[in-house]
Amino acid sequence: MSRRDAGGWRQEGERCCSQHGGSDAVETVSPTSITRPSPPPSLPACLTPRPPSGPLLRQVPCRPGSGLLFSRFPVPTPLPFPATMLLSLVVHTHSLRYWLPAAVMMGTAPVYLLTWAAWRLLSMLLPARLYHIMDDRLYTIYQSVVLFFFESYTGVEVVIYGDLPVKKENMVYLSNHQCTVDWIIADMLAIRQNALGHVRYVLKDGLKWLPLYGWYFSQHGGIYVKRSAKFNEKAMANKLQQQIKVGTPAYLVIFPEGTRYNPDNPQVIAASQAYARTEGLPELRHTMSPRVKATRVAINTMRGHLDAVYDITVAYEGTIKSNGHRATAPSMPEFLCRECPRIHIFFERVDVKEVPEEAIFLKRWLHERFEIKDKLLTEFYEAEDEQKRCKFPGEGRRSQLSLMRTLPSLLFLGGLTVPMLLTESGRKIYMKTWIYGTLVGWLWVNIRP
Repeated sequence: MSRRDAGGWRQEGERCCSQHGGSDAVETVSPTSITRPSPPPSLPACLTPRPPSGPLLRQVPCRPGSGLLFSRFPVPTPLPFPATMLLSLVVHTHSLRYWLPAAVMMGTAPVYLLTWAAWRLLSMLLPARLYHIMDDRLYTIYQSVVLFFFESYTGVEVVIYGDLPVKKENMVYLSNHQCTVDWIIADMLAIRQNALGHVRYVLKDGLKWLPLYGWYFSQHGGIYVKRSAKFNEKAMANKLQQQIKVGTPAYLVIFPEGTRYNPDNPQVIAASQAYARTEGLPELRHTMSPRVKATRVAINTMRGHLDAVYDITVAYEGTIKSNGHRATAPSMPEFLCRECPRIHIFFERVDVKEVPEEAIFLKRWLHERFEIKDKLLTEFYEAEDEQKRCKFPGEGRRSQLSLMRTLPSLLFLGGLTVPMLLTESGRKIYMKTWIYGTLVGWLWVNIRP
């Protein structure tokens, strides 16, 4: 008789005698008619392996101390050669869904940086305002390539709840934060307002070490901040004032939670809820408790320059587990592999005049905005009526981005990159840009962040 053990069938019926010098008798766990070959006189019967009883069984030594000398497992039948090749092809094709876009986006970065550097040198003799206008246009080209892959290539459906202004405004963008794709959501909304080049981010300090990108984000107006007590309010305010002085349009993206909400990390969520309790604020279940410093500095520094605050709530369809619980939002590789069919964006515009100036009231106002987000996300993930799940309240409008908004930028940067890689001298310049551009950028961003 046999039983199932560790994914295979273990043949029972052989047990070692307690001592090798004892009787050759074998303890029989269950009746069996299996015959054994006579063992050599010098070996006890318990140490003599029994040959397999079938062509699909093989003998492997049993783990020490188990009392069994040999275990029998089915020998896996190998896949036929064409099936193996087909499986390998499927796996590699799926991985190419991510690696191809990543290669293009990162591969065009050196050419983009060289183009920007050439303009930066030429503009040193021109007014700063002209430099920023052209810088925004260059940034639009590169971010359009990013959107080509994240929106046109993936075929993701963007559903917007609320009326997104067609006219460009100077604004602060406040959103919940779940994954790295959240940064791309800001681009998706900005391009629909013809404001893609104006997008600037408040970023955590560690991102300044990104090769090439870390330095350029700072040059474009991004602001690196440290958390809690290390947060430098004066440095952030000074950089914002410099941008206001030259008339740079404001599309400042902030994620007030400071870290991503991950349902698979309950300890961080519990710590966020504990912080809310100590501050006398309601606990949030589907967002982290927002921290107010960066938001307060941004709004109060640019108050006379701003038109509005955009309150954005994002949910990714396909992030509900089979047990009904919320799942982790998709990473960039997962998103590019088309694992998210639809993005839901709840938009609300708040006039800057409605935002309080005093720190204590601004802190309460910001938390109230996240209480609204928490209710929206609770409805999205936990609505009792299944027909209301995976959508926000109200009417959502599908917003499709024209391919002509992104493809020309891809062809332009690709057309500059490919010829460079086809010549030996071009490849040398390309590699030196990656290496020296990264090193100089790290040095520069630490001296003048």
